[in-house]
Amino acid sequence: MKYSELGLVNTNQLFADALTNNYAIPAFNIYNMETLTAVIDAARIAHSPVIIAVSESALKYMGSDMLIGMIRGAKISPTEGFALHLDHGKDFNICKHAIEIGFSSVMIDASKLSLTDNINATKHVVDFAHQYDVSVEAELGTLAGIEDENTFGTTSTYTNPDDVETFVNATDIDSLAIAIGTSHGAYKRKRDDEELQFDILSEIARRLPQFPLVLHGASSIPQKLITTINEFGGKISGARGIDDTQLRRATQMNICKINVDSDLRLAFTAAIRKSLSEKPDNFNPREFLSSARAEMTQTCLNEIKNIMGSNDKINTHP
Repeated sequence: MKYSELGLVNTNQLFADALTNNYAIPAFNIYNMETLTAVIDAARIAHSPVIIAVSESALKYMGSDMLIGMIRGAKISPTEGFALHLDHGKDFNICKHAIEIGFSSVMIDASKLSLTDNINATKHVVDFAHQYDVSVEAELGTLAGIEDENTFGTTSTYTNPDDVETFVNATDIDSLAIAIGTSHGAYKRKRDDEELQFDILSEIARRLPQFPLVLHGASSIPQKLITTINEFGGKISGARGIDDTQLRRATQMNICKINVDSDLRLAFTAAIRKSLSEKPDNFNPREFLSSARAEMTQTCLNEIKNIMGSNDKINTHP
């Protein structure tokens, strides 16, 4: 299925506008109906372009037919600026499958391979995807942390600026995910004063002027959500995200896509714990799932406006 049949767009024009106007497109990870509708609701309220991100494990969890059925049911229009993106595809086959069922953007993550092997794996995906006008993201450097079976690592390696021009020119990718100190999961920093490696980002941006750069593992981990989870029976301690001001600074330096997953998980969990605790006799899932959907929508709205700066940008697209 061609993604345009679902009202989706690829990321090329979205990124071009974000680079020109110094903001980032949020890529919110989804894994069920509530997360999908929360993301879409927030985008429509804020008039923001949004990338609906689906990891390989989330696609397996939902099933391809169910996911595409939900996307179709959302009645998306191409004027709204929604892209459907495969997050951390591990090989050519999963990227090919995503393209064939209607994704408008895919990520091939061969970052744990050697530079040569990463180039070869990425170019294979690019050659196929570009036949269908699908955008391709790849990654240089590796992030530590755990979100699911496809996004985990015990060590991190910063992106080497000396490699970026060679990689982009050899692969013809549409965007590049870089490692400058972010990490997957809810435990991104050990101290509140830790800074991203803006010197590395600055050098990469200098070498790749006006080229779309991406931050993975960039949830802000709102402490109010942690507090709510723990107040109502949870046990999450020491969770720290990336500071909002640092993320905003990054959007002024060619970062035009910021991935957010953990924040939505925390919002979902906080709302459900609170709802079930306050109404212990309730066994109607529609009630506590509605609370979760509302909390996730608000979380997305806050990040669209206060981190990404993408609110009211949809009017710039044809």
